[in-house]
Amino acid sequence: MEDNKFNNSDKSTEYVKKTGMLGVFAVACVLFGSHAGGGFATGNQATQNYVVHGWVGVIMAVVAMALLTLTIRECMIMYNSRGLKSYKELFQTLYHPLDKLEIVFEIYFYIMVICAVGAVISGAATLFAELGIMSYVVAVFVVGIILLALTIFGANLVSQVSTIMSVAILVCSAIIFIMGINARADVISNIFSEAQMPNGFFLPLLDAFKYAGFQAVVIPTMIKCGQPLKTKSNASKSMAISFFLNTFALCLSCVMLLGWYAEFSAAGKTDIPSLYICQQLGAPSLYWFYNIALFLCFISTGVTTVFGFVSRFEHIKPLQKIQKPIIRRIIVSACIMFLSMAVSMVGLSNIIKFGYGYCGYLGILIIILPFLTVGVYKNRKYLKEHPEFKK
Repeated sequence: MEDNKFNNSDKSTEYVKKTGMLGVFAVACVLFGSHAGGGFATGNQATQNYVVHGWVGVIMAVVAMALLTLTIRECMIMYNSRGLKSYKELFQTLYHPLDKLEIVFEIYFYIMVICAVGAVISGAATLFAELGIMSYVVAVFVVGIILLALTIFGANLVSQVSTIMSVAILVCSAIIFIMGINARADVISNIFSEAQMPNGFFLPLLDAFKYAGFQAVVIPTMIKCGQPLKTKSNASKSMAISFFLNTFALCLSCVMLLGWYAEFSAAGKTDIPSLYICQQLGAPSLYWFYNIALFLCFISTGVTTVFGFVSRFEHIKPLQKIQKPIIRRIIVSACIMFLSMAVSMVGLSNIIKFGYGYCGYLGILIIILPFLTVGVYKNRKYLKEHPEFKK
């Protein structure tokens, strides 16, 4: 999961306000960029959810992307066909007549934000520790201070370069995936030919649902960016394209990690396995470029995530007595950063395993299954009564 999914930027919305296939493709790219960024590039999420299951994990990566894109398709259809104005209205429509259940998504969303910022801090601190620049604990505080300062004073600048950093990470990752697969082609071939399933079939399938469950936190961003897709057909085309893009990238990552799994596990480099693999490939320039791009992507993601959270809470009643907006922003930012730094102390792998993991299970129950059952039923019924949206 790339944590940029929490950045509901107006720039993304403007970008997808196109007509025809350009707009369809643009929305598909928003989901791809949200998924395949800093969090994806570490290799941690793919390892924990797929690679540990052997070859069948690659198949489950396909299943997870199908679940995610089908869910978001139903979200966009429900949102656009009814002219809804917020994700709150979306979930109220889904849960109706139990409208108050919408608060469950709010709780899920806020927990995911804290975990995401915690993962950003932990990931950046791990990079510092791996390079021997400073200890992990000291790095956590340094990164936290950097994020706090940039959130307060430099959010616009970071937002402007976030896309560049994401592209840099994707280019680096693609090169590492291809070189990594080539370097361990024999190992990968043996894994698929032996076709062993160390954890059976049910657990890998559950992890596929779980992965889709925590990746579904991107829904508020996707329904906002997907507003120009005014027909069911366009929503379907967009998510079909996104399914292909995301599945290709995720499966490529899983195949590479499968070939190196025994090696980076034995070396104790499971936090950022892609970094370890990059180091072993014997390409110093790629290794350092990857380090820099990954760090900047972590910072960009952290700032845009916290800034979006601050924008939502700086106007709550308890803070209204404070006249200066900058003071309110500092208070909210500091609170979020304190919680996130505390979360980061458990380490990147534990944040993904437990934080993302439990939110993923909750996401299955409150997002994936409801949208793919009740949501499908309600959309089909509504479209039958309003056929103009089917075109």
